[in-house]
Amino acid sequence: MFEIRKICCIGAGYVGGPTCSVIAQMCPNIKVTVVDVNEARINAWNSDTLPIYEPGLKEVVESCRGRNLFFSTSIDDAIREADLVFISVLSNPEFLAEGTAINDLKNPDRVLIGGDDSPEGQKAVRALCAVYEHWVPKEKILTTNTWSSELSKLAANAFLAQRISSINSISALCEATGADVEEVARAIGTDQRIGNKFLKASVGFGGSCFQKDVLNLVYLCEALNLPEVARYWQQVIDMNDYQRRRFASRIIDSLFNTVTDKKIAILGFAFKKDTGDTRESSSIYISKYLMDEGAKLHIYDPKVPKEQIILDLSHPGVSEDNQVSRLVTISKDPYEACDGAHALVICTEWDMFKELDYERIHKKMLKPAFIFDGRRVLDDLHNELQVIGFQIETIGKKVSAKRIPFASSCEIPKFSLQDPPVKKPRV
Repeated sequence: MFEIRKICCIGAGYVGGPTCSVIAQMCPNIKVTVVDVNEARINAWNSDTLPIYEPGLKEVVESCRGRNLFFSTSIDDAIREADLVFISVLSNPEFLAEGTAINDLKNPDRVLIGGDDSPEGQKAVRALCAVYEHWVPKEKILTTNTWSSELSKLAANAFLAQRISSINSISALCEATGADVEEVARAIGTDQRIGNKFLKASVGFGGSCFQKDVLNLVYLCEALNLPEVARYWQQVIDMNDYQRRRFASRIIDSLFNTVTDKKIAILGFAFKKDTGDTRESSSIYISKYLMDEGAKLHIYDPKVPKEQIILDLSHPGVSEDNQVSRLVTISKDPYEACDGAHALVICTEWDMFKELDYERIHKKMLKPAFIFDGRRVLDDLHNELQVIGFQIETIGKKVSAKRIPFASSCEIPKFSLQDPPVKKPRV
């Protein structure tokens, strides 16, 4: 059987970099070269400060960089030299979760490899299987035809996104009835037919994959004349949009129907904890909705650089003119962000937000001081926070009998980062 000795990976991003770094570590006899047209990104991979944050990634890279792992902009040379070329395609789809990607790669539930039924296609499938067999048990390596592998990737992320949208829809019902969505999730999650994974209500899912893959599924269904199926999966995205707009409306209405010129601390900008990735982060959407109402945002995230936050909020579909420079300040720590704020909004479930000195924060905030917990990270602290004096609003639960009644009175329009910016006439 043909043996792979040299691998070229095209693309040094969130998938290519970690995946091929682990391959290099687990297959010391294979030379792995990761190439990209972005010279600054390649320089970062070759430095002490990697371009992405992922727990355990730096240790993996440093263990084999310069030995059998290389990062380069010489794309043509790497392709000519390679026995196998990885491109970000779905014939060998990844099932990584950011924040746990290294463990996912080293201990995968399964590896899926799709290929043509032709002799050449099956030869390529067998060769790639041999690479993964260096550390993955054979029974966990699944081979399919190309269409099956592509649809498996889309369907997996669509099912996960569907679960999040489902529990988020129930969270709205819980707020209206007095139920607690965490209790509901625990009750249904003990049913072995359902399971307890991805039943965490929140301000909405983000990341590069869920929305993209669901929309790809919608597009395929429309193109193949399956409109009913397309509408079904589109509703998963619509519910996610609704949850974000509903949360932003709740902030505005709770702050006496206006946030104009009010300082609001945004804690967390990454789409989830343990990553610096902000793609499709709910924080971007919440920030946009609040900026549109004139709020002054002070944003803190422990892993997202200031430049990335400004770039995301300066997207033409998010803000216009000098809106970001007027309304957005990037804070160096959560206490600075909350100093003098009317409200703090938790948008990412970083563990550090559970450990903050909320008494100190409350003293420096304007009164009444509000906490809007979009990730349910402060559930164990509700009694303590109320004693301190906070008004707490969270997802899927009425926290206090003395809470300010919530009845949404503001309509927040839908928008998508994929849509072209709306051109507004200048007055």
